[in-house]
Amino acid sequence: MFDPKKILDDFLGSSIPGTGTSVRDTAGKATQMAKDNPLAAGALAAVLLGTGTGRDIAGGALKLGGLAAVAGLAYKAYQNYQSGNAPAETAKAGEPDLLPPPDDSSFHPATAPQGEHAFALVLVRAMIAAARADGHVDEAERARIVEKLSLSGMNSDTQEFLATELNAPVNVDALVAAAATDAQKVELYTASRLAIEAKTRAERGYLDLLAGRLKLPDNLIDHIEATVANVKTPAPQA
Repeated sequence: MFDPKKILDDFLGSSIPGTGTSVRDTAGKATQMAKDNPLAAGALAAVLLGTGTGRDIAGGALKLGGLAAVAGLAYKAYQNYQSGNAPAETAKAGEPDLLPPPDDSSFHPATAPQGEHAFALVLVRAMIAAARADGHVDEAERARIVEKLSLSGMNSDTQEFLATELNAPVNVDALVAAAATDAQKVELYTASRLAIEAKTRAERGYLDLLAGRLKLPDNLIDHIEATVANVKTPAPQA
């Protein structure tokens, strides 16, 4: 049996297998580790999501773990949006560490109507779909990843799930339908934006399509973009 929350942690680089440390403790080394040791389970996330510049997540978000980090970022972006301030004024470098949403907030993972694990699975699928938007995961790449999955140390259920997701057509409507609350719609877009940099037309087009299907206001999207950008650190150049 696979754990979608653990996969989400790996996707966001919350821990580096075999080291007992987080990416926060070894800032800037996650991408290089993915290149040097692509068979490690956590580093495999970098293979799935690409190792281009700008895909590392800063330490403040990593303290929370994958599901709570996505929820915290989405909640922060939404609160900033509601404040009425410009995105650039509400998402600045040097702010305090990211906090989880309040317990009574609809953004808190424990309030998910479908359950934390089920919604974590939705977010994992959303990140994989976003990562595939730029064609990074083409047929040859899928074959390479599936081969590495068999050697990664992941259990068979996790391998099978990831292989299936990589081969299945991207279904935006199914992702949108899986977001059961308005808060989850914000989280789903936030997770998708965390997965990619949106530097290509295909990536930007996918995110615009997703935002439209989720019916998120443009100004809220701007706040999500600013909040996510604030926790991303430039990855080392190849």
